[in-house]
Amino acid sequence: MAGESQDNKVESAKPLKSRAIGSRDVTHARPARAGNLRLYGVAAALFAMLLGILAGAATFTFGYGQGASYLSNKPETCVNCHVMQPYMDSWQNSSHHHVAVCNDCHLPHDFVGKWVTKADNGFFHSLAFTLQNFHDPIQIKPRNARVAQSSCLHCHHETVHALLPTTAAGETLSCVHCHQQVGHALR
Repeated sequence: MAGESQDNKVESAKPLKSRAIGSRDVTHARPARAGNLRLYGVAAALFAMLLGILAGAATFTFGYGQGASYLSNKPETCVNCHVMQPYMDSWQNSSHHHVAVCNDCHLPHDFVGKWVTKADNGFFHSLAFTLQNFHDPIQIKPRNARVAQSSCLHCHHETVHALLPTTAAGETLSCVHCHQQVGHALR
């Protein structure tokens, strides 16, 4: 009997041990991993489709909106939006037509400032024109008026240096206060 009890202990221990290994590691763990893999696969596929849709929409919008043209310095780019045609016409009649293009007056002259302003204005102009949410006639925003003023001073610094304020708190008149017809004549 003593031998029997030991044999029973050994026999009963083996199935329990193999059952524990088999039921936890093999039976329960594999389906859980397979389920997780399926879930990750579905999530990855949905994420890839979402990225594809966004990339497709962005590519279409960039192409339809002639986005590459905005990387140039050509004034014709500004009339991609038909609401800008009167401003293009008035620029062509101005005294600066032969010496400056849109970017010369409406963008900063440093590399980073130029591209940040171009991106900022491009986004908000596109948004406003697409949603038809802009003042008519178009009005320059204070930030862009400062850019235009800086452009005047950049090109004409030798001429206007005596008009500039001598203190940091001093203010100077905006150049377009007196010279309204210089950049855009007959508006």
